[in-house]
Amino acid sequence: MDPEMYKALDKWASDEFRSLNGQIEYLLSRALKAEKRLKAKSEKNKPENKESKEP
Repeated sequence: MDPEMYKALDKWASDEFRSLNGQIEYLLSRALKAEKRLKAKSEKNKPENKESKEP
């Protein structure tokens, strides 16, 4: 990782009271959700629309 990027991420993490690893995980999670590659937690708990087996 570029040293300037590392310093900027470390400062940002510190400003938000997170560890650097926690900040990176947070940012990756946001990026994945924004690109719809990771479901939000509330969507994980919703039942999927599968064919009903009820008579």
